Amino acid sequence: MNGMNRRDIKVGLRVFIVLKQDQRTGKLTEGVVKDILTNSPTHPHGIKVRLESGAVGRVKKIGE
Repeated sequence: MNGMNRRDIKVGLRVFIVLKQDQRTGKLTEGVVKDILTNSPTHPHGIKVRLESGAVGRVKKIGE
């Protein structure tokens, strides 16, 4: 599963996001979803979330 569909992402799920400052490099940050910030059902660059750490970014991969 990728992070483009809002229905695939739930609070408490472990995900890998790309932070705004890491978009050029593609560096991923791992964490647990605290809030889902994107309201639309899909987004081509990934659903924007806030992690429990406070980091905000777009989901690129859903953790196992």
